[in-house]
Amino acid sequence: MAPGGAEALEQARLVVGGRRHLDAYAPDSSRRVELGPLEPALNALGALSGDEHGVVLASGDPGFFGAVRALRERGIRCTVLPATSSVQRLMARAGRSWDDVSVVSAHGRDLSAAINVCRARPAVAVLTAPKAGPAQIASGLAGWRRTMIVAEDLGGPNESVVTIDPADAAKRTWFEPNVVLCLAEVDEVPERGWMAGGEPVPPATGWALSEDEFSHRDGMITKAEVRAVALSKLAPRPGTLVWDVGAGSGSVAVECARLGAATIAIEKDEAQAVRMVTNAAGHGVDVRIEEGEAPQALRDLPKPDAIFVGGGGTEAVTACAHAGATRVVVALAALDRVGPTRETLRSAGYEVEGVQLAASRLAELPDGSSRMEAANPVVLITGRKKA
Repeated sequence: MAPGGAEALEQARLVVGGRRHLDAYAPDSSRRVELGPLEPALNALGALSGDEHGVVLASGDPGFFGAVRALRERGIRCTVLPATSSVQRLMARAGRSWDDVSVVSAHGRDLSAAINVCRARPAVAVLTAPKAGPAQIASGLAGWRRTMIVAEDLGGPNESVVTIDPADAAKRTWFEPNVVLCLAEVDEVPERGWMAGGEPVPPATGWALSEDEFSHRDGMITKAEVRAVALSKLAPRPGTLVWDVGAGSGSVAVECARLGAATIAIEKDEAQAVRMVTNAAGHGVDVRIEEGEAPQALRDLPKPDAIFVGGGGTEAVTACAHAGATRVVVALAALDRVGPTRETLRSAGYEVEGVQLAASRLAELPDGSSRMEAANPVVLITGRKKA
């Protein structure tokens, strides 16, 4: 128990907590409210008179993804007596520094966001919840090279810390409570950083990078100006998953990954897939590469939040329109494909807009003067579903 906890409990008129905490610490003289739904406990705490004291029992640091926020939202001011958080305990057991570790919570929210952060970032701690635990996280990591460290009942009689492959973790039943550390490289010592959770996004070097920043074949790359607009429509960010279909050199997938999204690049050309490996490594991001052609290559992929279609034709657009993404962006060079693409997205329930991008870049002539050099125009068709 945190220092000062026993004294606070002796004065408590009301004690709130989980069953195991109440059984272990609540004095017989106090009224007890067992935590399940939070609302009854908040009501009971709010009803205390000015000279009555209430105590909320919680594991670790209640100011770290804990009860303090809910109490303050109700206007209940509190003195916090923190103990070691589950993430601190996990990292201590793992013997690893953790200033680079992103920490995400699966409590009371869609688990897919936490899984997408695990897919995108090299070191992530997940505060789990019932039905959103190690097995479910592991299932979502199929196709990504990761190792999990799972800590069960930290500080309790059933404490266990296991390093395990996700394929094996998905098959096990895990003791609750637990917490998960997801790592791309178990033994890697992270570089010295300056901000907790790793380098922030968007990256300091910006986005819509020059084509020179990527390995590509004969100019076959989404131009920087087109990429800038496409990124604004795709809205890649931590917690989301983006597909790059007909990815080519993977410039869009890499840019989305640099902005914090988990990414899957689908490309049928083996040589281009090799380029994507080089481009992803060069920019320090993790892009899952699927060699194959849409729509066949899309069938077993996890549901995306956004899709960029850079190639693949009508069948690819149709498959992407029915993949469940909130946003779909299609890049077209041929004008006769604009109408069919728009109608395909509309029929799938998207609100559709489009823009033609025709950029001209400053180019230097041999005599030192300048001219404007026009790039080929591209049409971006964007479909968006209301949340």
